[in-house]
Amino acid sequence: MNWKQLLSAKRWGYEGRIPHEQFDARSEFQRDYDRLIFSSPFRRLQNKTQVFPLPGAVFVHNRLTHSLEVASVGRSLGRMFYNEYKRQYPDVDEQIPLLQEIDTIVATACLAHDLGNPAFGHSGESAISNYFTGKGICFKDKMMDEEWADLVAFEGNANALRVLTHAFNGKDPSGFALTYSSLASIIKYPCAAIEGSKKGILHRKKYGFFQSEQKTFLRLMEELGMQKDEEGETVYKRHPLVYLVEAADDICYNIIDLEDAHRLKILSYEKVEELLLPLCQDRQLKERLAGLNDAESRVSLMRAKAISTLIRACAEVFITNQEQILLGSFDKSLVDALQGVLLEAMKRIEKISYEKIYNASSVVEIEVAGYKVMEGLLEEFIPAYLADRPSKLDQKLTDLIPVQFHSGSVKVYDRIRDVLDFVSGMTDLYALQLYRKIKGISIATL
Repeated sequence: MNWKQLLSAKRWGYEGRIPHEQFDARSEFQRDYDRLIFSSPFRRLQNKTQVFPLPGAVFVHNRLTHSLEVASVGRSLGRMFYNEYKRQYPDVDEQIPLLQEIDTIVATACLAHDLGNPAFGHSGESAISNYFTGKGICFKDKMMDEEWADLVAFEGNANALRVLTHAFNGKDPSGFALTYSSLASIIKYPCAAIEGSKKGILHRKKYGFFQSEQKTFLRLMEELGMQKDEEGETVYKRHPLVYLVEAADDICYNIIDLEDAHRLKILSYEKVEELLLPLCQDRQLKERLAGLNDAESRVSLMRAKAISTLIRACAEVFITNQEQILLGSFDKSLVDALQGVLLEAMKRIEKISYEKIYNASSVVEIEVAGYKVMEGLLEEFIPAYLADRPSKLDQKLTDLIPVQFHSGSVKVYDRIRDVLDFVSGMTDLYALQLYRKIKGISIATL
């Protein structure tokens, strides 16, 4: 793989269009970023769970604030790489002019990385997947094995590619019409569901596209000169910028979950300090902390220092291993490739997070409730929407699905995708309200 081909301003669905003039205020990649900021799917992230229940008396991060922070970190990672590349190759702007846009491409992909996640986070993903191994098993014989693999392991990353490129009914047939490089930079696992779930292989840990988007995926891979993995029919190595997007996400959720846990009194200040100080690498930090009376301010300062340290360290890993990454032979996340004190500190944070944060009663309660809500919605909408002879109730449920999700297809797989598009796009609050109404738990007053 090479940077000249990997960086393309060609726009999905508008391949023949002449790019905007260089004197325009925004580059093609800056247009991508702005397009997402003003989009409805991005706005809905404000009411999707990150880790802790929403809303609450104490402010914690949601998917929207998380995505904005990830984009900020991703931009810094991209800029540090470009600056170092330019230092080594001063004529880079003439040889690879789009390399100077890497920070914007990475920031854009960071904004988009959670767009496909359903309500209630990973619990929502599990509920969708498990529906098809339970009550939805009856649909298995009505589709190909590759299609069924999509359904029994619903993947938010693959759904993000669909959200951004699918021609929804009545919408722009080009989806969000993002550039090829921005789209490829969100595909963490460039393979089909049936070829994913390979332990120990980073780019096949999960999967990155549904069968409905296979042609889209393959076109992106071909256009950008992505390296094919010969062990699979539709398996490719990662776009290099995926590593920076992944690192930005890893840095943010590992560090900021500690901050939220402290705010909610799940972790003590002493425990958070113990976990974050090794990452701060500032000899004068303890003196500065001693001058702050407010515990939250001290945690915020350590959080900022830790993130700064990790940005520099991950950028260095990316720069050092650039050749391997371009060859497709680098099989670790940038965070996992850290060494010494930094790696040890991150591993301790991961361990404490799983033990104390992700198993906290408030987190488990929202996961269980979210699971029941998402499962309940699928139990009602999928049989109604797919009924050969719909009853009056089936028709009324079908009418609740907005017209943009009605593909008109007769294929069972496509029709299930229609319902999943509807349900997975819901916010936590809307999913809960709709569940209560269609189950008869609450009735809207007239």
